[in-house]
Amino acid sequence: MLGHVGLNVPDIDAARAYYGELLPLLDYEPFFSEEDGFAYMPASGHRGAYLFFYPAQQPGAYTRERSGLQHLAFIVPTRTAVHQAHRRVVELGGEVLHPPREFPQYPPPYFATFWLDPFGFMLEAVCHHDRD
Repeated sequence: MLGHVGLNVPDIDAARAYYGELLPLLDYEPFFSEEDGFAYMPASGHRGAYLFFYPAQQPGAYTRERSGLQHLAFIVPTRTAVHQAHRRVVELGGEVLHPPREFPQYPPPYFATFWLDPFGFMLEAVCHHDRD
């Protein structure tokens, strides 16, 4: 099992504000917050990868098309949770790549939405159940 993922961001305060709004909807809760970084962990004692955010030490734009991180997927328990994440992304002004829908090209059931965070990271909320 993956223990944690560290992400460098160009603006740690903007990342803190954005992910503070979004990650609770994806079943994550704060782990720690310092001036030079912050982290979230799976909520309610669930197992899963922690997310650490650090200020980028070198300038430059991120792109998922180069070698490196392609996207992060958050498993949520219901299709309703997928819709809730999508609504919040839209409210935050996010760029939605795929609104909530089934993806028949992936092993069913696969209901998801994809979007870009303010720094270009592609994120996904996915439900592997046929339940709302």
